[in-house]
Amino acid sequence: MQYRKDKYGNDLSLLGFGCMRFTKKAGKVDFKKAEHEIMTAYKGGVNYFDTAYIYPGSEALIGEIFEKNQIRDKINIATKLPHYLIKSRESLDKLFNEELTRLRTDYIDYYLMHMLTDIDAWERMKTLGIEEWIAEKKASGQIRQIGFSYHGNTEMFCRLIDAYDWDFCMIQYNYMDEHSQAGKRGLQYASQRGLPVIIMEPLRGGKLVNLLPDNAKHIFADYKIKRSPAEWAFRWLWNQPEVTCVLSGMNSEAMISENIKTASEVQIGELGKEDEEMLQKVCNAINAKMKVGCTGCGYCVPCPKNVDIPGTFAAYNRLHSENWFAGTKEYLMCTTFRKTPTAASNCIGCGKCEQHCPQAIPIREKLADAQKELEGPAYKIVRKLAKWFVKF
Repeated sequence: MQYRKDKYGNDLSLLGFGCMRFTKKAGKVDFKKAEHEIMTAYKGGVNYFDTAYIYPGSEALIGEIFEKNQIRDKINIATKLPHYLIKSRESLDKLFNEELTRLRTDYIDYYLMHMLTDIDAWERMKTLGIEEWIAEKKASGQIRQIGFSYHGNTEMFCRLIDAYDWDFCMIQYNYMDEHSQAGKRGLQYASQRGLPVIIMEPLRGGKLVNLLPDNAKHIFADYKIKRSPAEWAFRWLWNQPEVTCVLSGMNSEAMISENIKTASEVQIGELGKEDEEMLQKVCNAINAKMKVGCTGCGYCVPCPKNVDIPGTFAAYNRLHSENWFAGTKEYLMCTTFRKTPTAASNCIGCGKCEQHCPQAIPIREKLADAQKELEGPAYKIVRKLAKWFVKF
């Protein structure tokens, strides 16, 4: 296993263990299997384990495993505050103490604001005293480092980076999302400000392995260097010095062994021009069903009506290249769960965006198409719930 440094010089394993989904048996998590997988990863050098308050049973499970095997002081726990559930300063302490109890520990190594959506969400937490609360917890040693996880566009991500003196951050990033979500520009922006960046969704929930179109599989199979699609995806990430740790929701010994082997061998800058060109061909094969040729450059924003144009097109393309659920989920996360909605339906057709698009995309027309497919009955129900949720 290789390691990269966090903001304070501590070693973080290149490979992190994502603890959101463990194998279930008869409706319950298979404790014995989960313990074996976690301990296999630990013995292979993994020292970063990521969970969250809202992952059902996850905090309690890994807390029990770490305590049973007496490795708490040898690993790093990352868990998350569901800020959207917090209504008062008192509820902050109540929820945090519940997490400590579940995890059977008296401190959290890396604590994140879970899915911090925008500046408004952070400002709301500030009115509840979050900055003073964090300072107290860090002074007492109960929180070692503070960060946030993020889904959304690059501009808002950069604004959040500048909104507080964070210790680290977490973003969705992979070779398909190089120019969407926070993207490469966001990754580099955070790194330039001295922040370690933890990567989630390196395989887009397994879709860059299990749902590859046949022509993409053939590109990998025919290439001169023989590696699995998963290994190529991880090497693409670790090839970049700004990437600190990559999470993987590993649930088999074979998966753990392959990922550890890759994390032990990879080198920064190892991918050559031919390798990059091959991966671009894979991207093109996956994107063959894309509806909009948007590169996510962001020249079209800000929109006078706050439409997240790159985010909308990324979700629209994902709906057609993957499935309805994947596209709708991304659209909801990027446009709805925030104080100021950024949905395509906000568009008033002013055309300002089209004046700046280097791809000459008929943005207004494509936004209308995206709205028809992404803002159906199910979306409208969730949007109403989201408005209530954000308000309260």
